[in-house]
Amino acid sequence: MHRRRFIWKLGCAGIAMLCNPFSPVSSLEAKDAKPSVLRKKIPGTGELIPVIGMGTWITFNVGKIQRLRDQRTQVLQAFLDAGGTVIDSSPMYGSSEEVVGYAITKLGGREKVFAATKIWTSDTAEGGEQFKDSLSRWGLPDFELEQIHNLVNWQDHLSFLQDLKKEGRIRYLGITTSHGRRHADFARIMEQYDLDFVQFTYNLTNRDVENSLLPLAQERQIAVIINRPFGGGGLIRRLKQKPLPPWHQELECQNWPELALKFIVSHPAVTVAIPATSKVAHMKENMGAVHGRLLEERERQRLLQYVANL
Repeated sequence: MHRRRFIWKLGCAGIAMLCNPFSPVSSLEAKDAKPSVLRKKIPGTGELIPVIGMGTWITFNVGKIQRLRDQRTQVLQAFLDAGGTVIDSSPMYGSSEEVVGYAITKLGGREKVFAATKIWTSDTAEGGEQFKDSLSRWGLPDFELEQIHNLVNWQDHLSFLQDLKKEGRIRYLGITTSHGRRHADFARIMEQYDLDFVQFTYNLTNRDVENSLLPLAQERQIAVIINRPFGGGGLIRRLKQKPLPPWHQELECQNWPELALKFIVSHPAVTVAIPATSKVAHMKENMGAVHGRLLEERERQRLLQYVANL
C-alpha cells in the first residue's frame, strides 16, 4: 500500500468519528490539517477537504523558466501554509502539471496534497499514456482524483477510470466541463453513472447550474468542484473597483475574493472551489476564505443583490 494511501485511510477513520460536514476541525482530524480551516465532506467517503483549492490553468504554465518556476513554488507554499490541499490540473494546461510537480517536490509536499488531474484526448489508448505521464510530471505514485476533461471521449475514458479505481491507483473519479452548452449532456451522465466528483463553473454572475447540476449533485451524493469562481479573473477585477458591502465584516470577510469564494462554497452542494493565481498576495487573499464561517442562505442572497446593484 502506498504511504499516501495508508495515511489517507488512517485520516478517514478519525474524520468519520470526529467531524461535522463543514465545521472547522482540529489538527488531528485530517492529514496535515490546520486549526480553523473550513472543510466539507466528500459524500461518497466522508473524507473532509478544505473548501478552497488551487487551480493551475494558465497560471502554472511557465515552461522551463527557472525564475517563474520558483515564483510559482512560492504561490504553492502560501497555499499549503494556509491549509490548502486540493490542487487541480490537466494535460491541457501546457507545462502546468510539470511545474506543479516541481513545486511539490521542492517543498517536500507530496504527503500534503490532494492531487487532482484529468484525461484529455479523443484517443482511448492515449488516455492510459496521459495517466502515466501525469504521474511522472507530478512526481506522485498515485492520484486522489482523475477526471475526464470537458467530456472528451467520456464513455471510453470512464471505463478506464473505473478500472483504475478498482485497482487502487486512484481513489476518486469524475467528469468536468467549463462550457455551459454541455450541461444537458453532463446531467445525463450524472444521472446514469456512479461518479465521485463533478466539476463545472459557478460564481456570483454565472449561476446557470443553480437549478440543474447543483441540486442533481446533492441528490446523487456527488462531490462538486467549482472552476472559474472569478470568471477567469474578469469578475474579481471588476469587483475590486467597487466598494465592499458595508456589512462585509459581519460575514467575516475582508476583501472581494473572500466574499466571492464564500458565496460559492456556502452553497450546500459545493465541496470546493479552485481559484487560480500566479501571485502570492492573491493566493493569501483567496485562502482567507478557508477561515471564519460559511454564509447563511439569506446572507448569500443579500450579497447577490448587492453585487447586482453595483
